[in-house]
Amino acid sequence: MDVQKNVSIVIPSLNPDEKLRKTVQDLIDLGFTDIILINDGSKDECVPCFPADLPGCTLLTHEVNRGKGAAMKTAFRYLLERDIPTQGVVTVDGDGQHKASDVLSCAKAMLETRGVVLGVRNFDLPDVPPRSRMGNKITSLVFRLFCGIKISDTQTGLRAIPAAYLPAMLEVSGDRYEYETNMLLQMKSRQIPHSEVSIETVYIEENQTSHFRPVRDSLRIYGLILKFISSSLIASVVDLGLFFLLSLFMPSIVGLASDAVCTLIARIGSSMVNYSINKKAVFRSSGSGRTSLIRYYILAAGIFILSASAMTVLTLLLGFDEGRFAFLKTIIKFIIDSILFLISFRVQREWVFADAENT
Repeated sequence: MDVQKNVSIVIPSLNPDEKLRKTVQDLIDLGFTDIILINDGSKDECVPCFPADLPGCTLLTHEVNRGKGAAMKTAFRYLLERDIPTQGVVTVDGDGQHKASDVLSCAKAMLETRGVVLGVRNFDLPDVPPRSRMGNKITSLVFRLFCGIKISDTQTGLRAIPAAYLPAMLEVSGDRYEYETNMLLQMKSRQIPHSEVSIETVYIEENQTSHFRPVRDSLRIYGLILKFISSSLIASVVDLGLFFLLSLFMPSIVGLASDAVCTLIARIGSSMVNYSINKKAVFRSSGSGRTSLIRYYILAAGIFILSASAMTVLTLLLGFDEGRFAFLKTIIKFIIDSILFLISFRVQREWVFADAENT
């Protein structure tokens, strides 16, 4: 099979320079005949840098900057709607960081495996900019802990996607850099197979041409996790607030059992707040409220039993049943609950709110 004639190339770009033309020319020299360029609202002086005059190139234009994710969606939609078929696409950065030979390797692997192929870089090389090395390692760790996805290079822009999965990619939320992260979550939730191909690590001018904004775009990338943490914190505040208010009046009503009753009512109230926020704002689930509510409380019960059991067993094994070990017991509980927090996130995303829009 002639890979280059059956795979389309997608190159989103904002304010490119002469490196874009070289990237495109290298792909043409290697035999690629269908290259989709997206001008994502570039400045007027940068428009001539889009090599629409080269053979096999199609230029799509956003009048204003809408973000890399939006540009990729525009290209995917164009490929699905046009009459000319394609077996898959490879997304490529236009700043010279992706070698044409690596693009071809990913395209070949995609057609062979029929799954998504990620072109991954080696971040342990000495010439990798510190912010890129640290950012990728942190994101890879977060993905593995929170989502159960093992990916070597979560920020790679070199991705080969079979045409069959393009409709699913159009449903992924996000229009800027968070789109590429959400794409990986979509692959996990839809059980889309993926593999990795090692590529050459190229950084030009210490990656200064990147339009990635560390603070703003990192917040977008980690948005789902940050919202989940915020939801838990809000629930904790509600739990404490309800306990305080109930404690003002409950003793006169139920006497000695007031602490237990206050704790129970406060926990029920805070859990309902947590469930509502997670369903509507965190995971944005549109499925059956009854089903997700039942699953939520099954999970909550399981988490409570695991936490209590683990604390009891460890206290007995370590001999921490005396009051003077209260601090150590608190540290152990914090570690246990942190692990269960990660488990809770994954179970809620993949089971409780299984139809989540942004997963």
